[in-house]
Amino acid sequence: MDQGGAPPVFSASAEIDGDQLRVVVTGEVDMATADIMLQTALREPAVRLLLDLRAVSFFDSAAIHAVVRLAGHYPDTLDVLPSRQVSRVLHIAGLGEQRWLRPI
Repeated sequence: MDQGGAPPVFSASAEIDGDQLRVVVTGEVDMATADIMLQTALREPAVRLLLDLRAVSFFDSAAIHAVVRLAGHYPDTLDVLPSRQVSRVLHIAGLGEQRWLRPI
């Protein structure tokens, strides 16, 4: 529901450090932004991916799909740092016990 405020801010930035890529995502990850998050994470070649979602305020099924795709692309080398909202959604989706999901 639009309450007349500023549009939600979304950003996804990537930083490579050796063989690890760190992607920091903020704002709402939904049908309009999930592919941007995914493409940001796949743009740079890396062995490990740290997906920092601690500043994500909304996470929908498109976002879940993007993270599952990243888990397939980075088997055994993906770490997801969730916000409370992201953790809640992933647990509801049955993904709360995945090795790549770090505790809050």
